[in-house]
Amino acid sequence: MARRETEAVLHPDSHPEGSRAGAARATSGGVSATGRLIGLDVARGLAVLGMFTAHLSPDPAMGGVQGWVFELARGRPATLFAVLAGFTLVILTGRPEPRTGRAGRQAVVRVLIRSAVLIVLGYALTALDTPIDVILAAYGMLFVLALPLYRLSARALAAVAAATALVMPPVWYLLAAAVDGGSWSDTVIALDPLARATGSDGFVELFVTGEYPVLTWLPFILTGMAVAKLDPTRRVLTRIAGTGCALIVLGYGGSWLALHLVPGALPAVAAATDGGPAGAAWWSDTVGDPETLTPYWLLVGAPHSQTTWSILGSTGFALVVLALCFIAAGRSAFFRWLSAPVAAVGSIALTAYTAHIVALWALGIDDLDALSYSACLLLLLSFSVVTMLFAMLWTRRFRRGPLEYMVYAATTPARLIT
Repeated sequence: MARRETEAVLHPDSHPEGSRAGAARATSGGVSATGRLIGLDVARGLAVLGMFTAHLSPDPAMGGVQGWVFELARGRPATLFAVLAGFTLVILTGRPEPRTGRAGRQAVVRVLIRSAVLIVLGYALTALDTPIDVILAAYGMLFVLALPLYRLSARALAAVAAATALVMPPVWYLLAAAVDGGSWSDTVIALDPLARATGSDGFVELFVTGEYPVLTWLPFILTGMAVAKLDPTRRVLTRIAGTGCALIVLGYGGSWLALHLVPGALPAVAAATDGGPAGAAWWSDTVGDPETLTPYWLLVGAPHSQTTWSILGSTGFALVVLALCFIAAGRSAFFRWLSAPVAAVGSIALTAYTAHIVALWALGIDDLDALSYSACLLLLLSFSVVTMLFAMLWTRRFRRGPLEYMVYAATTPARLIT
């Protein structure tokens, strides 16, 4: 995509060939008539539906092809969504060139307001006490932490992402071990205004002990920012997909080798997880969370293990999906037609994600493990189909989802920044 066409993605009304002709041309190139990147929306829709699968699917231990698919959805769609959040951050702050001056200051304030809304919404959904570990508060904090880097080049952002992927997991491990081994965290939590306001462990949970610790999820959003800085030609996208494949092999393959070659690693991981299937710890979260931390845990590659191997493998998965969605959307009208329901979900991703949590609360479902295989499968299919139908109908009339309109309205005070 040429630079002028890329700019038209963000400013479709200023397309050099006129809005109507430009929209027709853009649609054939992977951009919708309203200026949305179709590949990005498809990837985002896959991430949302993948999180539905992770939350609602039957136990992957059932085995077979369907069990493998359900297990593949555990953890990886959330990291894909985090990478896409980084892509969105660059769009909000200027793409392909970062906004400067007054426009730059306004963009920064918009992102900060958006972050605050996500954090508040995340804790509000958590208060519903559903069986879902809500990720929105972590996303909001990730936006805040990554925002100062929005002017960096793709190469610089990739370097920072790589550095954080190497450094943050050991830092997380030391802090998590310190939380388990001492009472200092209780003192911090007692003084933490976020903990008092939300009834949670506040910043300790947000950064260290939660299901989505910000420390180890920062590389994902930085990777998405780096990708967003690139001109999405087919050659570039092919390289992104190739890089993703290499990271998958490095992350999961490296974890497998480490677990099998380091003496005592597999027994130590099994003991830490109270007898969990340590043999699958290189790629599957069926190994569970460690009840007691051990340095050997840093060799695990399973999703949500917060290790370097896990970050590399999950990042690779996200890059492959994102690149393939962009390539297919840009080259195939049939793919754009076929993926339209998924892209519609992606265009109202915040609404769709929030709605499925609220629906679980409204239905009174507080223990998904108690449901039968058929009940879980019916729930998953119902949520997915209803969400796609609603998204298709809504996006025929509106440019943004209901919650997306709310966030947009909340950020309007940024226009007052001079």
